Amino acid sequence: MATQSNNKDVFLNGFRKLLTEQWQSDVQLKAGDTTDEASTISAHKLVLAARSEVLKKMLEPDEIKASSKLETITLSEMKHKELEALVEFIYSVDGSISSETLTKHVRSLYLAADKYEIPYLRDLCRNNLISSLSLSNALNILELAQIPFDKVLHDAAFANIQTNLSTIASSAQFNFFVIKHPNLAVEIMKAFITRASNTRVCGYCNTVCGYCKPYYR
Repeated sequence: MATQSNNKDVFLNGFRKLLTEQWQSDVQLKAGDTTDEASTISAHKLVLAARSEVLKKMLEPDEIKASSKLETITLSEMKHKELEALVEFIYSVDGSISSETLTKHVRSLYLAADKYEIPYLRDLCRNNLISSLSLSNALNILELAQIPFDKVLHDAAFANIQTNLSTIASSAQFNFFVIKHPNLAVEIMKAFITRASNTRVCGYCNTVCGYCKPYYR
């Protein structure tokens, strides 16, 4: 006899079962790197439309010519594995996606979430990006936060860069970043100089302690 837990799992996985079985699918999704029809992903217009206003508009009758064949939408900016991850998320009932999949495809999913107006996926990607900030990726994440501008992600990446600028500024990656994003580079250096000028070392304890104000030098 099925348990209540099993019954719940069956219910929650209903949409993913539709996707896996390709039951009554009425649209095909194609990635930019897909070269053959066998690699398209069969999906359902109603599910896509429920998750994304942009996909909904793309699927409206006047946007796609009537045909006996399944309509095909090409997401040219995505690779096949990235598209699979996006579809996996779209078909999840509770908006879940495995941490491994999210981390592996986070940049592509972040951009897709913005382009196709899936705000919750963008939130998940943003949180993942912020938690992964490091010396090696802070500049890349700051760049990503500009397209389009995401203040929360921008501020998190910017703060990380400020904290580690002495190391980051000596890297070849930073030299390339300055050439590609001169305005951002100026913003970074101005903030660093302002921060440095406002930082005073305590002459008493030789740290920026904030307590021994009479002993600042």
